[in-house]
Amino acid sequence: MPDWKNPPRLFIPGPVKVNDDVLKQLARPTLGHRGKEYAMLHKETVDMLKTILFTQQNVFLSTSSASGLWEAAIRNCVGFDEKVLCACCGAFSDKWADVAASCGRQVEALKVEWGRPTLPEMIDEKLATGQFAALTIVHNETSTGLMNPVADISAMMKRKYPDVLIFVDSVSGMVGLPLKFDEWGWDVAFASVQKAFAIPPGLTVAAVSHRALDKSKKVPGRGYYFDFQEFAKAAEKNQTPTTPAIPHIMALHYQCTKLVAEGMENVWRRHKEMGDFVRDWATRKFGLFCDPKYASNTLTTVKNTRSINVAEVIAAVQAKHNTAFGNGYKKLKEQTFRIAHMGDISLGDLKELLGWIDAEIG
Repeated sequence: MPDWKNPPRLFIPGPVKVNDDVLKQLARPTLGHRGKEYAMLHKETVDMLKTILFTQQNVFLSTSSASGLWEAAIRNCVGFDEKVLCACCGAFSDKWADVAASCGRQVEALKVEWGRPTLPEMIDEKLATGQFAALTIVHNETSTGLMNPVADISAMMKRKYPDVLIFVDSVSGMVGLPLKFDEWGWDVAFASVQKAFAIPPGLTVAAVSHRALDKSKKVPGRGYYFDFQEFAKAAEKNQTPTTPAIPHIMALHYQCTKLVAEGMENVWRRHKEMGDFVRDWATRKFGLFCDPKYASNTLTTVKNTRSINVAEVIAAVQAKHNTAFGNGYKKLKEQTFRIAHMGDISLGDLKELLGWIDAEIG
């Protein structure tokens, strides 16, 4: 059994470290989820999320992992006679294409080598065929530590393909990276709370545009649990369609209060400072897996240019300092390692961790 009295500090790409003040929110007395007290909690949380995500449209809270919203976006907004373009640049963007196909939709994958970005001109070339009703793209690919140029992609699509819906997995991007939902013309964007929100897993935040909601009315076979129409009806009463993860929403309310007070420009700047610090260390000691121009401000994937035994270094740091960071993901295991710098992780935390890694690698 884990040592619950002395849990490890987490610098893995999620879940990340959760501070004690946030954990205390999860231990508050529960509420009846159909009562006025919950409705007030829900409304206040959603209103703050709209500020954080720069949207005046719909924000839904889903008691699920973000993987559920992969399916929700497809089943709600893509008809069986329509085709979706899936931009694939890593493990999680690849998986979304698999999920779309498993929902019985027509899928074309736009694949680039892991560690390379999906560029606007690549998407433009595909959309110019007129075949596609929607695009899926990952904001920040957690497997490779790469930020896609989503603002540039969004600007191109607004200019040339305004009728194509845009679905964005922002799981390791939301909060830590700039995200302007309305201005960028996105239709579905979502993130689970164990990344930059710095809350334990179990809840997903989703922004959904009015046009995505309208489109879902016309799409059959949406299912029940992730039906946007059910979410919208419940939202009118400041509720969720099914039983919500109330403790998580209490913690989310608490974190949103802090984020709004800090201001999102300052939050993004803080994450960039941490990203710059880790990238500088990684460049001096090893190398970056992706082009620095597209390197993430929420996690760094370090290229193992020195052929260290990553698993052994991770184990040593955890044994000596009760602190964990991440090996490479799937085919990148041992070829890379990953360090999170998002949420409530601080620059001081990172200096400590990198010092311990230095001590192990010599």
